[in-house]
Amino acid sequence: MKKIAILASGSGSNAENIIQFFKHHPNIQVDSVWSNKRDAFVLERAERLKVEAHPFSMDEFISTDKLLNEFKKREIDLIVLAGFLLLLPQKFVREFLVVNIHPALLPSYGGKGMYGVHVHNAVIANKELESGITIHLVDEVYDHGKVLFQAKCAVESQDTPETLALKIHELEMEHFPRTIEALLSGSD
Repeated sequence: MKKIAILASGSGSNAENIIQFFKHHPNIQVDSVWSNKRDAFVLERAERLKVEAHPFSMDEFISTDKLLNEFKKREIDLIVLAGFLLLLPQKFVREFLVVNIHPALLPSYGGKGMYGVHVHNAVIANKELESGITIHLVDEVYDHGKVLFQAKCAVESQDTPETLALKIHELEMEHFPRTIEALLSGSD
């Protein structure tokens, strides 16, 4: 059985979608959900779905190996970043396979500070004709690792950051779990 640990900072709609997708999967399970914010709604979602939920401190994340060792003890095969806004320390990237989803077509509109509505504002301000999602492996640089999958959507002249966010969210819900499944099914 392949095990996933999800790291998230916010409400957790992507995390919930992933948990539901793998709920009865014969070979892959979501082991646990972790958040750097004690009040993140993702922790409540995980508990409601009967998945262990754990907040962690910045010290545990950056200065100690507590979190890293916990993932090793749990024999985590993949760390999934689902709305996780911190740059992963190199020790995680060296020890684990890590995947992220970004709400734009990388390499455009990536990097520090480019998340959520900031991305959609920039796409619309630059009058782009399309946007989309990028699912990629994580390395030591924001939004930089090998691209695993991209999906596109049209950006219409009447789109606002909010309407574009809805289009992007639909792509995330459809493609993120399937891309995770393909990644884990191909790595034995």
